[in-house]
Amino acid sequence: MPLNFFSGSLINEIPTLYSMIICTIFSLVFGLAAAGIYMFRNKFSRSMALTLVLLPAIVQIIIMLVNGNIGVGIAVAGAFSLIRFRSIPGTAKEISALFFAMALGFVTGLGYIFYAFIFLLLVGGTWLLLTAFSFGDNKNIRFLKIKIPENLDYEGLFDDVFVKYTSNAELKSVTTSNMGSLFELIYVVNLKPSFTPKSFIDELRCRNGNLNIKLSRNSDGEEL
Repeated sequence: MPLNFFSGSLINEIPTLYSMIICTIFSLVFGLAAAGIYMFRNKFSRSMALTLVLLPAIVQIIIMLVNGNIGVGIAVAGAFSLIRFRSIPGTAKEISALFFAMALGFVTGLGYIFYAFIFLLLVGGTWLLLTAFSFGDNKNIRFLKIKIPENLDYEGLFDDVFVKYTSNAELKSVTTSNMGSLFELIYVVNLKPSFTPKSFIDELRCRNGNLNIKLSRNSDGEEL
């Protein structure tokens, strides 16, 4: 049966070799597009990029083969759940990209290739626009890690420096290091745009005995 790109002609039908090949080709094209959208102005790993390219085709072929069989469909959904919970937790952007790629595979697997293309244009285009205009990006938020000697009382130690250089500073955690001889303090700070990070760090160094200080853009430690 010829594949109709508009009607979802594979629903409740056994897919032919022709329709499977056509859908797989489109799934790979959609996967390439999804990977390109994810990589736009974003730091990424090679494994993540390859996953986004192949994931729509993988989901599509499974959907085509279990189409109309509720029991097998539930089993496949359970398998995907196990894979999700056994994997390393990712960022919200990575999870969104994976769901985006999976949705493309689902729609293509049902035979709605045209609707998958429209979905790619709408969601992918919105993603690119939001990324291009840095939507939701607060560039002044920083994660600050400071090490201090154990004989210093960290409560209120940097309060006047925070008042001068930040609009808000919150102590998130305190841990010991170097066999208990040092404290490591982790703050979330909102830097005032009128000051540079260097001047902020220089004043902190005068308080902590010139021990390690790390100012990063996120909790994973992406440095300035």
